[in-house]
Parts: sequence; structure tokens; C-alpha cells
Amino acid sequence: MMRKYETLFIINPDLEEGDIKALVEKFKNLIETSAQLESIDEWGKRRLAYPINFKNEGYYVLVNFSAGPDFPYELDRNFKITDGIMKHIIIKKKK
Repeated sequence: MMRKYETLFIINPDLEEGDIKALVEKFKNLIETSAQLESIDEWGKRRLAYPINFKNEGYYVLVNFSAGPDFPYELDRNFKITDGIMKHIIIKKKK
């Protein structure tokens, strides 16, 4: 059964532009192979509400996708083990 999800992740803005694009592409490919990508919206560099790891800015990416109930756990695991990801959240959307 496919459910709708939304994830927002923040990438370290100190990375090179090519490295940031590579991280976005990595997670886009991961979602496309295991789920159905609906939209990806790169917000770019934005000021953080509070400092994270002594940084005041982050590169924001918002992704909407549909997936089975097990995929968000795998996505969460990948966010946690990937260098350059400062914060992330995965939310199940209401119908």
C-alpha cells in the first residue's frame, strides 16, 4: 500500500556546489528507485532558525513522494549515515 510522504533535509552549506548537487542527486535517485517521486524543490541556502553545528545557514531540499511503509526507515538510515546532512525530517501526509 502506497502512502504519501514529505521529507525536508538540510545540507551543510560549506560543501562545494558540486558536492551539494551530488547529495541532492543521491537522495533523488534513492527515492526514485524505491518509491515514486512526486516533486523535488530545492530552496537553496537559507538562514537556520537556530545554529546547527555552529552553522547559521543550510541548503534546504523539500521532497514529496509515495512509498510503502518500510521505505521511510531506509531513507532515514541513509540520511543518518551520509556526511553533509545536517538535519532531516520525514513526515507521513494525511490523506
